[in-house]
Parts: sequence; structure tokens; C-alpha cells
Amino acid sequence: MTKSHPAESDKSRKAPTRKEITITGFGGQGVVLTGKILGQAAALGDHMQSTLVQAYGPEARGGACSAQVIISELAIHFPYVRKPHILVCMSQSGFDKYIADLSEDGTLITDQDLVEPRGYEKEYFTIPATRMAEELGRKMMANIIMLGFLTAVTAAVTLDAAQEAVVDSVPKGTEQLNLKAFQKGFDFGEATLKGRKKRAIGEAGA
Repeated sequence: MTKSHPAESDKSRKAPTRKEITITGFGGQGVVLTGKILGQAAALGDHMQSTLVQAYGPEARGGACSAQVIISELAIHFPYVRKPHILVCMSQSGFDKYIADLSEDGTLITDQDLVEPRGYEKEYFTIPATRMAEELGRKMMANIIMLGFLTAVTAAVTLDAAQEAVVDSVPKGTEQLNLKAFQKGFDFGEATLKGRKKRAIGEAGA
């Protein structure tokens, strides 16, 4: 029987998956619902550990709000996000407040028409989620479009788990419309990734 070298064993071990996510916006955008769906998808669909912490400003609608989600393979002993790996901003005030917390190699995602990432010089992801929701005739579904986009570009949860959590969480009778909104965001995310890949190949071949 051959024994593996300790150093080789250490290299072959995969670090436990852990993602800390902050979703920000203002009351009425469904920010907390987005966090709830994300956490539920991780826990029930992907069989991971997840926590959700929500915070509201002085006003329920129109005031600042955020949802902090942690997804992990291991038990989560502290539910608050300190340095998010993923920061989703659906309002300018949310970006201004939380951008300094984003981890060094973190992923920034913004609503293209609502957030101007002033002073942020790294590459980031953006989608006109609110505009796309308005085109669907349901501005309130911008959060579901954003969730689909997040799922595509970060793989924080699997597609099937996210879709199941959406169906389970939205008002009865709106499931198909919400799934359509989710798919629009997901498709936009996949197209964004393909565009980046083609650009990277082009730059490498230049």
C-alpha cells in the first residue's frame, strides 16, 4: 500500500466552500426577499448551511435596507457578514455605504440605471434589472431579475435550487411570471460571462 506524501495530501484537500453576500437597496425593492430566496435555495436545494440577517432604515419603504446571507458547507457560528465576497447594490446609497467592506477579490454587482460605482476601478458586473422589470410590466420584479443574474455570474447557488426557491417564495399565481423574470436575469448573466470570455481570448491572442 502506497502512502501519499503529507504535502500532496494537503494540496489535494479542497477548502470548504463559504460565501458571504450582502444585498443592498431601499425598502420596496424586495431586497430582503432576495436574501431569503438565496438562503433557502442554498439550504433546501443545495443542502448547504445558510443564515440571513436583515436590516431596515427608519422607513420600511424608501429607507435603506440590506440582507446579509452566508452560505457554507460548515456550521455558521456568526451570522453577520463582515467582508462580503459578493456585494449586490440596487441603490446608490447602498453602494456608497458598503463598497468599502467588499473583500479584496470580491464580486460587485450593480443595477446599471440606479448605481454609479464612483471610485471603484476594478471590473464588476452590472445589469439594468429595474428597466428589464419595467419592460415585463412588473417593476417590483427587479429583485428576481437581479437574483437570476447573481446566480449566473457567481454560482452562489445552483440554477435548479434558485428556481425552486423562487416558486416557493413568491405570491401564489405569480410563479410563472417570476420564473420568467429570473430567467431573463440568468440569461443576461450568461451572456455577460460569454462576452467576457470572448474578450479575454481576443486580448490573449492580440
